[in-house]
Amino acid sequence: MKQERQAAILRIIHERPVHTQEELAEALREHGFDVTQATVSRDIRELRLAKVAMAGGAYRYAQPADPGGREDPWERAATAFREYVQRIEPIGALVVIQATAGSAPVVAAALDALSLSEVAATVAGDDVVLVVCRGAGPPTPEAAHVARSLLALADRSAGEKGGGKPTR
Repeated sequence: MKQERQAAILRIIHERPVHTQEELAEALREHGFDVTQATVSRDIRELRLAKVAMAGGAYRYAQPADPGGREDPWERAATAFREYVQRIEPIGALVVIQATAGSAPVVAAALDALSLSEVAATVAGDDVVLVVCRGAGPPTPEAAHVARSLLALADRSAGEKGGGKPTR
């Protein structure tokens, strides 16, 4: 039942824009599934659906990655970049990817699915993905300064709260 319902969700969001969980629950009921908002919310989380911007500024649910692994991850990444990425800027060991509003999680998930050995992490905001690349060199002086400042801030905060020290 769960697999059938989740397959129906994927069909629905591919056939038409779905803007809210309530709208998705209603569409599922039209397809014969008796669902609650909690069930729809759980399915959205398990399917890793994300809200992405449409033309005109409205948001809809989209599938950032194929959970069954049926689609080639390189093709999925190419599609995400073609549809959502506006600018790519390398800065030291970082790559900043500017995407359309609401689509950064989709782009980051597509990148994560590639499992590139050079990528240590991806961080997605609303419209920006930060790709942290592995590198053998030391941190730049600016990065070292920011890290020291943040550690000092964390130490001060931990002391005020009576908590432990942050991991370095």
